[in-house]
Amino acid sequence: MSANWTTLRELLLPDGTSGRGRAVESALRGAIRDGQLAPGLRLPSSRDLAAQLGVARGTVTAAYGQLTAEGYLTAKRGSGTAVAATLAAPAPAPPPAPTARQWRYDLRPGLPALSEFPRAEWVAATRAALAELPDEALGYPDPAGLPELRTELAAYLGRVRAVTATADDVVITHGGAEALSMLTAVLRTHGHDAIGMEDPGHPGQANLLREHGLRPVPVPVDRDGLVVSALPSSVHASVHASVRAVVVTAAHQFPLGTTLHPARRHALLAWAREHDGVIIEDDYDAEHRYDRPALRAMQAMDPNHVAYLGSVSKTLAPALRLGWLVLPAALRANIVSRKQLTDLGCSPLPQAAFARLLRGGGYDRHLRRTRAAYRRRRDALLTAVAEHLPAWQPVGVAAGLHVVLRLPAGTDDSVVSQRLDDAGIHAPALSSYTQLGTYPGLVIGYAATSPDRLREAVREIAVTVR
Repeated sequence: MSANWTTLRELLLPDGTSGRGRAVESALRGAIRDGQLAPGLRLPSSRDLAAQLGVARGTVTAAYGQLTAEGYLTAKRGSGTAVAATLAAPAPAPPPAPTARQWRYDLRPGLPALSEFPRAEWVAATRAALAELPDEALGYPDPAGLPELRTELAAYLGRVRAVTATADDVVITHGGAEALSMLTAVLRTHGHDAIGMEDPGHPGQANLLREHGLRPVPVPVDRDGLVVSALPSSVHASVHASVRAVVVTAAHQFPLGTTLHPARRHALLAWAREHDGVIIEDDYDAEHRYDRPALRAMQAMDPNHVAYLGSVSKTLAPALRLGWLVLPAALRANIVSRKQLTDLGCSPLPQAAFARLLRGGGYDRHLRRTRAAYRRRRDALLTAVAEHLPAWQPVGVAAGLHVVLRLPAGTDDSVVSQRLDDAGIHAPALSSYTQLGTYPGLVIGYAATSPDRLREAVREIAVTVR
């Protein structure tokens, strides 16, 4: 084993340090002690190293002799000089940071079945899209997104969600998180300092909004969705009177699974018009429905007051980091400008692949397959709960990738969740999603777990809670 001699000057005499005197000897000793020169490593001849370092050969010869005497180096006729193989190993590196816990059953919500990702179709779409992209498309991208993808998305969302949009209304983002972050920043420039959030709701969203300068204001949710009457009105003065924007999961409330009642939808739109407000419609998993028809997006009812947000994180995979915004005209220019200043736009390559998947029907085929798979997983979960936990009531079962298991009144769901945690079962408590309080429950994601594993998990949950 020999050293990469061309790098020894930078290693031993960085920043032009002088090689005079004992500097070479000290530098060699330090590099050996630190493990930068490994045991057994063959060093260059004294002539070669002197030439590289720009020092007299005698300086290197003296350094080699002293370090050989100290046991750092060995010298054999015909074999040259090497770092001693018997040196003690350098101090071990600090242990790596702890990784995420490996649960025996990870039933948290929010993940699709990653094993269902259409790898072959995605590779084919990527290869074909790359072959079709003109050379100029490989430069800095349009900050609003690849025009082909925005065109395909506008058509797709119009077909499956009744969204009213053209390609010019769509902005491509790095997932839903960036979409919400940019909306938050732009709302602040429009004078917003607070924003309504469904309660129960996603704590990560509240943290994101808080981090970007908006104060989340919890708004209660009941069986008909967001309680619009709890939002501030012009006749009620309160600490929350400055709220002129709200985030709502109208098609499938997270985590309770309810849909926003038609009367509530109209009331929410009336509130937005009265306050010149903005409704952020987070349509995070509307494609997954089993026992009810599709609902049109709220954006279709009033495109001027609804910013529509979606992504592939619950349909394909979060790792793709592909999301989109369909924006009111008053917000679009500011959002595109912020996207330009933030990261110069999303990569055109995955955008082109996704556009091809949409155009060729591959995305629809994937959704048909996964919808059937998720229905089987949901049914396995519900059957097991009915058998082993008959006192627990499933809520929000008609759509989505998770259910809430409502526990008997008086149960402390955080205690139940902790007991399951101790048994290696990750099942978050519903109380961890609310500030205002609700009934006790567990939020159970089933999409990423096979039917057999779901049945096993429910049996173990039943044994643990007894």
